[in-house]
Amino acid sequence: MHNFRLNIVFMQIANNKIEELRTLLQTPKNIVILSHTNPDGDAIGSSLAWAEILKSKGHIATCVVPNKYPYYLDFMPNTSSMLFYKDDTEGRVKSALKSADIIFCLDFHTMTRLDGLGDIIDENQHAKRVLIDHHLDPNDDFDLMISYPEASSTCYLVALLIEALYGTEAITKSMAENIFVGMMTDTGNFAFSTITADVFRIVSVLAATGIEIPTIHNHVYNSFSEGRARLFGYVINRKMKIFHNGTVAYMSLTSDELKRFWFQQGDSEGFVNYPLTIKKMKISAMFTEHTDHIRVSLRSRGNIDVNVFAQRYFNGGGHKNAAGGKSFMSMEETLKHFEASIKEYSREGNI
Repeated sequence: MHNFRLNIVFMQIANNKIEELRTLLQTPKNIVILSHTNPDGDAIGSSLAWAEILKSKGHIATCVVPNKYPYYLDFMPNTSSMLFYKDDTEGRVKSALKSADIIFCLDFHTMTRLDGLGDIIDENQHAKRVLIDHHLDPNDDFDLMISYPEASSTCYLVALLIEALYGTEAITKSMAENIFVGMMTDTGNFAFSTITADVFRIVSVLAATGIEIPTIHNHVYNSFSEGRARLFGYVINRKMKIFHNGTVAYMSLTSDELKRFWFQQGDSEGFVNYPLTIKKMKISAMFTEHTDHIRVSLRSRGNIDVNVFAQRYFNGGGHKNAAGGKSFMSMEETLKHFEASIKEYSREGNI
């Protein structure tokens, strides 16, 4: 019953929201589709699929992200149409946002995930803001919220919306490929607890369009650089620290270490998951140094809530078993803060 429940709940709760969305899209609109900083497969896949369906219905749809996605996602259909705010020297992003009638916000729950783009969005006071997302605790910056933390991915929600508005027959092969990437990557290759029977129903719909699943899998998981392979060996062998009776692990990479291994955006993706392959491990963390902050990635098993942990100690958030945040201290101070925070969190019975 539980596996079938999500789709039923979604359709019951969202029926009025779907009708509101249908009304918004009745006539051609200028639309911008936004996703978060450091976009992943779910952010890119949901944005591109949503843009394609909207364009097919007569809308002008522009996908915007704050910065470039990882290089191994270059194969995804229609990525060349995306605009990257940090590389936009011609002002195309600002122009698109200024003229937008609707701004769709996909795969993030707060405008703080957009970095400097937030101020530009605020200049457009007439555009409707629509959220399509699956993160916990969205803020109230949106006119219409289609937010379901139970959902395995934003791509899954986009597939359900397309189905509700236009039918699954409207899903093209290119849409299906983009949606599949997001569903696959946000579920750990269909291994996380968010998987339901309905997720696989949608996968069957996508597969029926003729997408080549083994090829997609190879592009996402087997197309890394040599530098990434060497960096992975280094961080596991030299930088992984295990403590708290073997139940917590963390790794850290400084900017100098990243340069040493010719780091490219996305090279450290997935590193944080590896310590959880150790039998006793409950929490894994990854700390990556950037120009003005340290990026914090957190993963956990079972009932250990790293979303709460990230909110409390690193001004972040996300999902129960996958969350992130930022630190503005030095790397040494950040790691000391993490160890102390784990001890405090554990004393409360959370680990």
